[in-house]
Amino acid sequence: MHWIALRWPPEIAADAKALLPSPEALGWWALQFTPRVAWVDDEALLLEVSACERLWGGRLALMREIARLNPVPDVPVQRAQGVTSLVALARLRMFARGEQPPYELPSGLPLDTLSAARDHLEVLAHLGCRSWGDVEKLPRGGLTRRFGKALRTALDVAYGLVPDSHEWLQLPDAFEQKLELPALAEGAPELMWSANRLLAALQIWLRARQRGVVAIELQWTLDLKRLNGVTLPPHQQLTVRTAEPTQDMAHLRRLLSERLALTTLAAPASWLRLRSVETAPWAGASTSFLPEDNRKGD
Repeated sequence: MHWIALRWPPEIAADAKALLPSPEALGWWALQFTPRVAWVDDEALLLEVSACERLWGGRLALMREIARLNPVPDVPVQRAQGVTSLVALARLRMFARGEQPPYELPSGLPLDTLSAARDHLEVLAHLGCRSWGDVEKLPRGGLTRRFGKALRTALDVAYGLVPDSHEWLQLPDAFEQKLELPALAEGAPELMWSANRLLAALQIWLRARQRGVVAIELQWTLDLKRLNGVTLPPHQQLTVRTAEPTQDMAHLRRLLSERLALTTLAAPASWLRLRSVETAPWAGASTSFLPEDNRKGD
């Protein structure tokens, strides 16, 4: 078994964060490398690649391809590897804080890089335990009675004594995502700023499904039920259609901006939802050296 752990650092500029797809969409993006993808601790994306790394030309080539295909080039993806998912995750955590991994793996890893040990660090420190190997040497029965089954089980997984078990991500048949706005949106520019993140997720889904979108619906939740004595609907929405299937988010962004500019918000909005209304198989754009064979216009 061989695992890769990925992390997009949360300490990024607001403009870059607006372009970062949702964690679910990042998982869809990772499915192009392996069907075994899982999120762990809401922190890192884990990929089990032992069955497919040869298809990418080996581990080093695969790591380079992951970096090259990063869905947000302005936010470098942090990467680490390991023979188990917990080792890969621990090495990623050390990399994120600028520390070099120990020579002896997994025994030399700091104890705070093991999620199951984090609630017991103080007690374990009093027992003289600073690393995974220190805890591994403790009597199994006593360790389980004192700290519960989770810590012992995690160590067994980390040392390869029992198999890794994860709930693998699945690509949905249709696209629908929503997000809470960072602040109440009172106009089209604020809605469009947050819609960019949903469009980035849509593009990942379309590429994974090999589909082109024909119609999308953008819906926003109103933060007020009544305004000036008038009862308001819970939502407002608009639908955008394209002349033909597309994966071009710049085109969709332009269409959405134009429609939103003509729309008046009944009240400030707190949530935003984007869903695919109609899609079609994606064959890509064909081009020719002969000018008369290429379509004119949009």
